[in-house]
Parts: sequence; structure tokens; C-alpha cells
Amino acid sequence: MTAILPYVLERSVTIGASRDTVFRFFTDSARWAVWWGAGSTIDPRPGGRVFIRYANGVEASGEVVEISPPDRIVFTFGYASGRPMPAGASRVTIRLADHEEGTRLILTHELPDEAARDQHVQGWRYQLSLFANVVADEAFAHAAHAIDAWFDAWAVEDEAMREGALIVIADRDVRYCDRFSSIAGLTELIPHVGAAQRFMPGLKFQRKSDVRHCQGVVLTDWVAVAADGSQRAAGTGVFAFNAAGLIQTATVFWS
Repeated sequence: MTAILPYVLERSVTIGASRDTVFRFFTDSARWAVWWGAGSTIDPRPGGRVFIRYANGVEASGEVVEISPPDRIVFTFGYASGRPMPAGASRVTIRLADHEEGTRLILTHELPDEAARDQHVQGWRYQLSLFANVVADEAFAHAAHAIDAWFDAWAVEDEAMREGALIVIADRDVRYCDRFSSIAGLTELIPHVGAAQRFMPGLKFQRKSDVRHCQGVVLTDWVAVAADGSQRAAGTGVFAFNAAGLIQTATVFWS
């Protein structure tokens, strides 16, 4: 494509995952299709075909112009129908930059006319929001396991073993809050759990529902069960994960 593209649309979004994780969705057709729709494909090399089949059946295509993992991909873009522009008639540049919350994605879409640009403002607002979610779904696919391990650690009596259990699932600066706690850091949390065992002997905490996840924040129900199997307490927990996949904050509500 050699035509001048004078109209530019720019958008950005922060994604709670590493650049390597984010960039996989530009180099793997299965992941590309999770973002765009079943049947969508990408051939991740200069000149490789980019094909998008939206959920409503609309098709778009172009080709890869430049690819530099895990920093940048450039591809042409347009529609099989020719409206609002034909296949390959515009150019999309996606850049990834490290961010304190994970990765900052910066998108620039160069288009041939003003009407086409304006028609894509809401489209990219939606598609990048959707993209942030599908990347997070993969990045935090382990969330249920991590939360189960978190609850299990509250029953570990040996302090060294408790530390070993928590350090692999929680950030060293993890913040924990409930009606009885306002704790910052593993060095405070580990003995705090030991103290809780003295005041609530024999109780085990368990996840009671499937996790509900949105972009690194997980909601789940829990119960506390005594040694005789009776339920002594219940509530809901909200867990936020960092870009490394570790629990960064845990806020527990008691019913």
C-alpha cells in the first residue's frame, strides 16, 4: 500500500500482562481468533495474510508490513465488502511498552478519509477493551488454583511452610484486608495467619464458587469449616493479581 493516509486514529489501553504474553496474540492464529472471532487468522511475517472474521460475519483483511516481537506489529487493513474501505486500504500500527501495571498498548490507525476514521473510533474502543480481557483471561487462567492455595495456607501451622506456600502465589508487598485485618506485606501476613489460627482453631477456609474474573480482578465465595465439617462462617473475597500473576491485594468480606 503506497497511498497517503492523512487521517489518524490513536488509542491506548493498559493490560495486566507482560509484553511477551500480549504479543503472543499477534503471532498465533488461535489466539488471534479468540480476540477477533472464529476463523480469523494471522501469518506473522512481513507479507503474511491478516484475516478477520467478526462474530456478525463481516470479513476484513490485509497483510503484515512489519513485525518486531515483543514491541511492534504493523499491518494493512480493510473490508471484503469494500466499505468503508477496501481490503488493505488502511494501516494499523500496534506498539507495546512496559508499564507498572503490565503493558501499555498504543494503537495508531492511518486511514484514507475522515468518514472511515470516525467510523472506527468506537470500533477500536470496543476491540481494545475486548483484547485486554482475552489477554487477561489467559494471563490469569491459574487464578482459581492460586486462590485455593491462598485459603489452604491459612490452615498451615508451621510458619516456614506457610511462608513457602504464600511466597509462590502472593506478591511480597501483598495487602490483605478484612473486618479484623489491615495487613501490608508477607512479613506481616505470615505471623498474622498464625495468630488467626490461635483465635479460630481448627477452621479451614475453602473456595465455595467458581471464580469470576475480569482483567486481573477475581471475585469468589468462600466458607470456613470446622473439624467436624460444620460451616462456621462464609463470605466473598476479591483478589487482584499483578502482571507477574501474583496476588497483589486480597479483600475478604464476611457474611
